[in-house]
Order: sequence, then structure tokens, then C-alpha cells
Amino acid sequence: MGTTVEPAPPTEPSTPDATAKLPWWTRGDTNAFFGLGFNILVNVLTLTGLMIGVVKVPADDVLGTVLPALGVALVLGNLYYTYLARRLAKRENRSDVTALPYGPSVPHMFIVVFVVMLPVYLKSNDAMQAWQAGLAWAFMIGVIVMIGAFVGPYVRKLTPRAAMLGTLAGISITFISMRPAGQIWDAAWIGLPVLAIILIGFFTDVKLPGNIPVGLAALLVGTAIGWIGGFMSLPDLQSAVDNIAIGVPDQRFDMLFSGLGDLAPLLGTAIPLGVYNFTEAMSNVESAAAAGDNYDLRSVLLADGAGACIGAAFGSPFPPAVYIGHPGWKDAGGRSTYSLASGVVVGLLCFLGLVGVLEALLPVPAIVPILLYIGLLIGAQAFQAVPRLHAVAVVAAILPNLAQWGTGLIDNALSAAGTTADKVGGDALANAGLVYSGLKTFGEGAVLVGLVLGAIVTFILDKKFHYAAIACLVGAVLSFIGLIHAPEVTWAANPQVALGYLFFGIVCFAYWFLPKARTPVTVDEADVVAGH
Repeated sequence: MGTTVEPAPPTEPSTPDATAKLPWWTRGDTNAFFGLGFNILVNVLTLTGLMIGVVKVPADDVLGTVLPALGVALVLGNLYYTYLARRLAKRENRSDVTALPYGPSVPHMFIVVFVVMLPVYLKSNDAMQAWQAGLAWAFMIGVIVMIGAFVGPYVRKLTPRAAMLGTLAGISITFISMRPAGQIWDAAWIGLPVLAIILIGFFTDVKLPGNIPVGLAALLVGTAIGWIGGFMSLPDLQSAVDNIAIGVPDQRFDMLFSGLGDLAPLLGTAIPLGVYNFTEAMSNVESAAAAGDNYDLRSVLLADGAGACIGAAFGSPFPPAVYIGHPGWKDAGGRSTYSLASGVVVGLLCFLGLVGVLEALLPVPAIVPILLYIGLLIGAQAFQAVPRLHAVAVVAAILPNLAQWGTGLIDNALSAAGTTADKVGGDALANAGLVYSGLKTFGEGAVLVGLVLGAIVTFILDKKFHYAAIACLVGAVLSFIGLIHAPEVTWAANPQVALGYLFFGIVCFAYWFLPKARTPVTVDEADVVAGH
């Protein structure tokens, strides 16, 4: 299989009833199922550990309520996205449409735990109260995303592709790729053979004997190496088996309403994270379009928002969302049903209480290489699916996520040492070579910052200086109200950065009046500017 993600040419129907022969399952679906299924499973294992280990919610409640609630959202959401894929395939008379992947949002897992629930727990010493705050927060995220469904399509039309794909690349390189890379190299003797199987199987046309699914082969090899090498523990597995408990989904309206009763402190993160959700979904839909599958953004956003609200009503504070990685699963051969199979299987594991067993059975370094593969593919797509000149804008859109990731590492390291950046002081950090304050400001609201900065640079490269000035004005407004470059939403959140964007816009607007400013960029000129 090649790595190209350029839009595929329309497929001509061979017969008038070609769509009636749309298969429900293909060999490629098997490949993508194992890849996406274990991707979702890693995230479920992570959020389980966070709820029990950080927020101190009793394991019985996590396994008996939170995971079954998440299972409901996974099954319903993936069923809906399978329907959208088959509807698109029927409308365009194609058999190569790939469903959008769907599961618990990775950034939100950490944000709801460390930014929303943990502070409530530390203040009240009540895990149930913290859990209720998480449910209210997740519900508000869903409401904001559904509101965004009615403005998102217009934003998508106005935002250059380089800005959207560059922002997505920034997320994939940092938050999707770097942690799995660390986990692979932390046990390289397990992770690297698995990574080799995945890279060769998904990026080349070399097939395994008997066409064994790449994802399955990689997992079996990694698991065998882990157990034979003593990386895994048989007593831990036995303990997990002894603690199996079936969880039946049940509504938790009482907890949700209790959390909503003290909603005001949560809005500071719910609003920007809700905006983040619909802008990331917008970028994911654009990524799918670049790979050949043009989904309706409004349908996607309404489903994402509804999934968060339904999950919260059943007791899950973890909003699900369309995943980064559609081109990867398309390249792996996934079509309309792989995502549904992944959601149903992981949902059943949640209902049957088997998540803990799999955590004790499967070595993490054998699972996470699939995430690194997705990160590589999305990063590459951002450069492959835009004009060569716009590569500069892609890099500009990546940078804010690098800043947010870097400052997050600094904050976590300082927290582990029992201190904070404020306690250490800006001068001490600067003496250590860290431009902490500037990077922190640059990375606040990284997804929106990437869209704004990527759009500005794209318009400049195209010599659309008046559009660049308008994008700068948007950046100034977002900075002033705190949706970007500020830790919270408030009036006059960061007036200095807002003023900087205004000055940037004035410069762009002034250039619009110069003689060559209104001559279009030609192919030759684009190559010269890009240095080719």
C-alpha cells in the first residue's frame, strides 16, 4: 500500500446497480479493525487508570458505570458513522469510502481529569463530587459542539486547507506520536519489532503469508515477546480475571444535574474546549476530504456533541469524538464497517468488565506503535495535500501545538518535583534556557491558534494581504476574550497579544496597496518563493 493521500479520482460505476453490491466487510476492514480497535482500547485503559489512580473514584464505579456509559456512546457513534459512510458510498456510487474513526477524545481525557475533576477532588476530598463536575463539563462540551455544528461549515469554507491540516499535523506529531514513541523506546525490544511490522505492512505492498492482517500479526508478535521476555505478570493477569464484573449501562441524571448545579467554574474550560472540539472535527473532516471522502461537517459535529451528552447522562465524563487518522485507516484498507466493529468490540469489553483483563494481558509497547503510524501519516498528509508553496503555512500551524506540548512537559515535570513554574520563577527558567512564558502564551488554545496563524501565512503566501489582515483581526478578538493565548476566557484576557495581531494586520493591509500585491501568484513564482 502506498502512502499517498491525494484525493482519489471519482470511480465510474460499472453497472447501474453497483451500489447494491457494496460489501459489508473487506480484508482491509480486518486490518483497520485491529488497528483502530487497539487504538481505542489504549485510550480506554488510560482513562480507566486516570479515574481510579488520580481522581480516586472506586474501581467498582469506574468498571461498573463509567466504562459501560462510554461503551454506549462508542456503539451508537460508530453505528452512525458507518451509516454516513455507506450513505456517501451510495450517493457517489463508490465502494472505497472509509468511515470516520470514533472514540474517546485523547486530549479531553487528560483535561477533564487534571483540569476539571482533580481540583474539585483536592478541594472537597470527595471523588463523587469530582465525578459529577466531570459529567457536567462533558455535557457542556457536547452542547457547545452541537451549537458549533451550525457555524462550523462556514468556518471550514473560509479557512485554508493548509491551516486545518497543519493544525491536525501539530496534534498528531505531539499528542498522538510522542508519548507512544517514548513507550516504544522504553521497551524497544518489544515495540520496535511491532513497529517494523506495521510500517512495512501499511506503507508497502508486501503481504504477510496467508494475507494475515497486519494489525493482528503485530499485536501477536509483540505480546509473545513481552510474555516470553518477562515484561508481563501472570499474577496480575490472574487478579484481573478474578475481578471481572459485568456492567449494565444505567442513567446517571442525578449526578449530572448535581454537577450542572455548580456549572459556572467549569465554563472557563468548557467553552474553549468545546470550540476546540468542533475545530478539530472540522480539521478531521478536511483531512478525510483530502483523502477522497467528503463528509458533511454538520452531521459530524451534531453526532460528536450528542455522543458527549449521551455519555454524560449514563455516567461518562469522557467526550467521544471523531478521531484523527481517517487517511491512515483508508490506506490500511478500511471501508465502511471497520469503525463499527471496533466500537462494538470495545463496547462489549466495557460491558463485560474485560478491560482490566486485556490491560494485564497485552503489553503497552505492543499496542502503541499503531498510534505512531497514524501520527506519521497525518503529518505527511498535511504537506502532500496542499500546494508546495503552502508548506510554510503548514509548519506555522504546527508550531502552537509544539509549544503547548513542550510547556505541558515542563509543567508535569515541575509538578512531579512538588513545585510549579510560578514557584520556580521566570528568571530561573530563563537561566535554564527555557522561554517558558512566551511558549505558554503561544500554546494556549493551540488548535485555534494553529488555524489563525496557518490562515494568516497562507493568505500572505498567496499575496491576499487583505484576507491576512482580516485573519489578524480574528486573532486579535480571540486573544482579547481569552479563547487563544490566555489561560481562561475573560474580558481583556491578553490585550498585549491582541494588540500585536492588530499591528500585524495593519502591516498586511498596508502591503495590499503596493504595486505587485494584487498580481496572482503563478506556479513558477510559487516555486521560487518556496526555494525550488
